[in-house]
Amino acid sequence: MAEDSSKTDRLLEQARQGETGAVDRLLDQHREPVRRMIDLRLDPVLGRRVDASDIVQDVLLEASRRLAEYLKNPVMPFHLWLRHIAKDHVIDAHRKHRLAQRRSLDREQSLRPALPDQSSMELAAQFIDQELTPASAAIRQEMQRRVEAAVATMNDDDREMILMRHFEQLSNQEVAAVLGLTEAAASMRYLRALRRLKTLLSDS
Repeated sequence: MAEDSSKTDRLLEQARQGETGAVDRLLDQHREPVRRMIDLRLDPVLGRRVDASDIVQDVLLEASRRLAEYLKNPVMPFHLWLRHIAKDHVIDAHRKHRLAQRRSLDREQSLRPALPDQSSMELAAQFIDQELTPASAAIRQEMQRRVEAAVATMNDDDREMILMRHFEQLSNQEVAAVLGLTEAAASMRYLRALRRLKTLLSDS
């Protein structure tokens, strides 16, 4: 993470100096995190009609157009600024396609986006008795399934917190910046979301 941050800082400075190719390298470095953020939030029903790669490209094009503005006043880390742009594009995509084509879309089954296997497995491990984990892969797989199902039923605020911390792997400090909270408040909100997730798992 620190190495990526240092590389971003170098590329931002090169872009500020007008170095050829710096902007392209900067945006290329962040393409996959932007794609992951979008994939986590794009409704699968909409995903069958809208290519996530097109949204990613639109985000990076907007970032390129607005980069000079950001460089004059970098109010937050670059990757969080990109994330804000990506979030707006996901909201716009849902609004445009779900509201404009409500009838045809609502006839299809709407599910939460699928969660990445590795991230959901790591989250599931937190809720397994560690003495049991070596015993059987089936226990871990079942817990992973239950975690994914439970996360899908959480309210938007709790689910967003779990997505940011465990699937985007944002730090508490970064989450606080995204939500406009103090670090203490962000930490408390995260702990509440984890407790609610644990309760859902206990009830399932």
